[in-house]
Amino acid sequence: MTITSSDRMGCSVHLSEEGRSVIILDQRQLPNRQVYMELKTAEEIYDAIKTLAVRGAPAIGICAGYGMYVLALQEAAEDYDGFRTAMEKAGDYLVSSRPTAVNLSWAVQRMLGVIAGNTGKSISEIRELLLQECVAIHDEDIGMCARISEYGLSLIKPGDGILTHCNAGPLATSKYGTAIGPMLLGKERGIDFKVFADETRPLLQGARLTSYELQKAGVDVTLICDNMASLVMKNGWVQACFVGCDRIAANGDFANKIGTSGVAILARHYGIPFYSLGPVSTIDMNCPSGKEIRIEERDPEEIRSLWYQEPMALPEVKCFNPAFDVTDHELLTAIVTDRGIVYPPFDVNLKKLFEKDQ
Repeated sequence: MTITSSDRMGCSVHLSEEGRSVIILDQRQLPNRQVYMELKTAEEIYDAIKTLAVRGAPAIGICAGYGMYVLALQEAAEDYDGFRTAMEKAGDYLVSSRPTAVNLSWAVQRMLGVIAGNTGKSISEIRELLLQECVAIHDEDIGMCARISEYGLSLIKPGDGILTHCNAGPLATSKYGTAIGPMLLGKERGIDFKVFADETRPLLQGARLTSYELQKAGVDVTLICDNMASLVMKNGWVQACFVGCDRIAANGDFANKIGTSGVAILARHYGIPFYSLGPVSTIDMNCPSGKEIRIEERDPEEIRSLWYQEPMALPEVKCFNPAFDVTDHELLTAIVTDRGIVYPPFDVNLKKLFEKDQ
């Protein structure tokens, strides 16, 4: 596919025309308001990622890539060692905003790799190479999403009911997205599906974002509370579950938004295929299993009071608010990547995706 600048500008994250800021659609304010933010400083980029103004592993990676370029333009050091040290410090700072999403560190390391690999060039030349790299990260994601959507579409048939959890559409990635990409691509081709979107507590990404994207695209979408998934499955309304992923371990265990593992357990009980969809960049072959995935714990107020006029729990009540959980690879039917569909045994077949890179 041919990617144009308009493809990038139509995404929820893109570089400003003059290249000195990152423009994001503030996902915290959807679906009621479409507000764009301009990020210029390391603190603004960090805060946007930390507070979920930009979210979704691939979108975070795109934001980080552009962010590193924007910060490189601002860096005053014109000697190589000083410039590299400052950019490494900035990269570490951005990565600390959301450590679970591997795309964040992956994108930052790609940008730092450009600096490390060009010791003989001037800082202005390195800045130009950094621009090329962050644009490449974005273009690659657009292409990856299209391929993932094609592979995912091959797993379902017209009229199928598909259940999804959290948000893995264009807002979280670029173009089609990952987990809901097959439904959007299918709609473009005149293929209709019935999608059930879990609301995804406590941040409600399924309600605020996924149902928003699907409804706007003309897809038949029904919003359900998280605790309704079992009944919907029991009624025979779901033929497949498609979810995204924030990190995939070498054995196929994967981290995704909290509640995903429960959906997988229900799907196994009812004999429903369960798929995780994500780019190869989300696979961390240095992470042996889900046990090694660090789970971010978020502010208890997201449970107590975030969406309410008044708190729904006493201030002294303890809250446990992990952002993700890990789904065991044994519950997975397959992992859909931009390089193909990977079936068990995952510890063997995931390695094959990277053979051509060696």
